[in-house]
Amino acid sequence: MAESCTPAKAELLATKTVQELLTKGDKVPQNYIHEVGIPDPNASVELMDTPVIDLDQLTPSSITVEQLDKLRSALTTWGCFQVINHGMTPEFLDQLREITKQFFAIPMEEKLKYLRPVNDIEGYGNDTVFSEQQTLDWTDRLYLTVYPAAQRKLELWPENPKSFRDIIDQFTGKLQVVTETVLKAMAKLLNLEENCLLDKFGEMDARFSLYPPCSMPDHVLGIKPHADSTIISILLLDKEVEGLQFLKDDEWFRAPIVPEALLINVGDQAEILTNGMFKSPVHKVVTNAQKERISLVVFCNPNSDTEIEPFKSLITESRPRLYRKIKNYGDIYFEYYQQGKRPIEVAKI
Repeated sequence: MAESCTPAKAELLATKTVQELLTKGDKVPQNYIHEVGIPDPNASVELMDTPVIDLDQLTPSSITVEQLDKLRSALTTWGCFQVINHGMTPEFLDQLREITKQFFAIPMEEKLKYLRPVNDIEGYGNDTVFSEQQTLDWTDRLYLTVYPAAQRKLELWPENPKSFRDIIDQFTGKLQVVTETVLKAMAKLLNLEENCLLDKFGEMDARFSLYPPCSMPDHVLGIKPHADSTIISILLLDKEVEGLQFLKDDEWFRAPIVPEALLINVGDQAEILTNGMFKSPVHKVVTNAQKERISLVVFCNPNSDTEIEPFKSLITESRPRLYRKIKNYGDIYFEYYQQGKRPIEVAKI
């Protein structure tokens, strides 16, 4: 077992952000390097053929068989899909991308005002370090709880750019509609009561990520292979630079850039709730030697004290119960992730 770190020791092991390393001209530190190596991220990786779904045609009043079939195919094949007509204009999506870039471009001393506190995931910084053997991700991030509003730690919300708080507030409101529509449609696919998945939803956390250029893309990852802990995750991808890849049948596939779309993927807690009918896909982010990349992802989770277990109607003789009841799934998630393990193994029977 890897040697554990105390919180204070953990902070000492990851004091520099990736941006700081690059500013000071440091070589890529050893604790970012995957010794086995990584297949060339730009060679022989095919594009995913996930469908682009019209979210407007998934609403209960306008739902169409065609879009529902597309959703079923996407969820059972890839575990993810892209959506358009989600209530946000291309100009608004560009504003979200721009404030993400602007935040990471402000002086380091200003960003450090929002530094992640010890033993907390919220704030600015990089990986929480759980062991000295841990391989770090080549990314800096700003992690914020955005919903419900009462749980926001506004002292960690940037005041620069000035439009940041207002735009994220608007974004959160629009995403509540997206989340409701998607979770109701997922329930319909499984012949469940319309609100059964929606009733499990309670929190949204946003992660703004910067992936600076890396001189060793064959040995360094932006994010290690993992599956999300969420019910669903909603991503706004970089408009110009690819990096996100999904694993299917032991092969990696590139997520295509659809500038006006949001990419939505199933998380572990939806896999548990649906008794494995919908699988949480494994994905990673590769680095780029020449270009930086940004992304914004919102994690849609149950409240931390909500118990999660398979819906009874999805447990049958032919499909027995696959997962035990679990609570506070997010608490175990990060430690298992940083060890390269899948947290959902804890929930499997």
